[in-house]
Amino acid sequence: MTATAHEHLLLHFTSNGLFAPGGRELLVIERGEGPYVYDTSGRRLLDAMSGIACTQLGHGDPYAAELAEAAREQMAKLAFNTVWSMAHPAAIELSDVLAGLAPEGIDKVFFTSGGADSVEAAWKLVRQYHVMNGEPQRTKAIARRSAYHGVTLGALSFTGIPAFKEPFGRPAVPTRHVSPTNAFRSDESEGELCQRLLDEVEEVILAEGPETVAMLIAEPVQNGGGCFTPPAGYWPGLREIADRHGLLLVADEVISGMGRIGEWFAVAKYGATPDLITIAKGLTSAYAPMGAVMVSERVAAPFYEEGRTLLHGITFAGHPLCAAIALKNLEIFRRDGILEGVRARAPYLHAALERLRELAIVGDVRGDGFFWAIELVKDEQDGRFEPDEVAFLVKRHLPAAFLERGLIARADDRGDPVVQIAPPLICEEPVLDEIVATIGAVLEETGKRMLTGATSGSVSG
Repeated sequence: MTATAHEHLLLHFTSNGLFAPGGRELLVIERGEGPYVYDTSGRRLLDAMSGIACTQLGHGDPYAAELAEAAREQMAKLAFNTVWSMAHPAAIELSDVLAGLAPEGIDKVFFTSGGADSVEAAWKLVRQYHVMNGEPQRTKAIARRSAYHGVTLGALSFTGIPAFKEPFGRPAVPTRHVSPTNAFRSDESEGELCQRLLDEVEEVILAEGPETVAMLIAEPVQNGGGCFTPPAGYWPGLREIADRHGLLLVADEVISGMGRIGEWFAVAKYGATPDLITIAKGLTSAYAPMGAVMVSERVAAPFYEEGRTLLHGITFAGHPLCAAIALKNLEIFRRDGILEGVRARAPYLHAALERLRELAIVGDVRGDGFFWAIELVKDEQDGRFEPDEVAFLVKRHLPAAFLERGLIARADDRGDPVVQIAPPLICEEPVLDEIVATIGAVLEETGKRMLTGATSGSVSG
């Protein structure tokens, strides 16, 4: 299949030439079973990334049958209808369910087709809100460095990864980027770190002119750079700054929402209610492409005034089949205690990952719920790898080493090199043990190969 794929299929975020005839064999997944997937040669792989942090219920039955039946029933009644000046029952019901799960005051739902669509729609809602309120000069955004918010041209403005942006010219939205909530290599206390980060946000707003800033967007747990969690007080601080300067606060929960952190919406865990929340991935457990922007009553109010028109729409947003699958997905979450399971097992996963610190190549372990990163270092003084070493680690060595041992994990270099996992939310302790043991074995071997002036340890327990 590699030859056919190379001839016709443009792979996303991929050096497509690597899979030319005579090059690498393309991994082709053809079926799944719980937390495992199988390639076309029959090899079983433990999917520690839930696809791309989205297959919350795993792959295949028992849940696939229920979700497929929900789609079949909907298709028999109505296969397609828009939510442009009309609606259908599945979209209405799903909006009601989501509003009931959201933080208090977030009670309107704008459906999209996925994560980048949600971020793009959030910006347009924010922008039109300010125009309708007589502040058309609010044209700027604030986001965080190394954060990923999507690569459509609007969302790309907020993404804080220069390599993704440079080929496409000036950003569509003028955006300033501030520091992520990275505590590694910092001697500050949690309170000092939080205050420094909030002071930086304040300084940027003042430098740009508070009256020109429309929104501040951030992930509760930042994916890019490796699962940065916020210090205590950070989100309440962002809320206070946004209120004081009249800008809107957007929580990008495309990854962290819908159970990944053990909550419907992770931002609630960190002590603040934003004005808008973007979701996607886990909304359907990736059994269908769907996203949404959750909107506060205050932000939605101008769109209901006489003579106002919401100037954004997506053909497949709120698609009946996707909505039916999302409804069944959320029903399963509640019925089978999926979020409660994540909250119960997250401390176990955290403790297992912490034991990897015994390896000299492991500098930091961070994350929350079922979303974790392991930052790799060059020596026991937490030295950084050279760029060519990083490229070797994350592009060549680690992905192949994990696959050889039957594991799908993510090696990433948007910042310092990290290994990330986001297991399906159905994983129990033996599967989590398998994930951590495999990562430990690979990193132990990698440490012996890569470290200079250090002795790599071994993982016990």
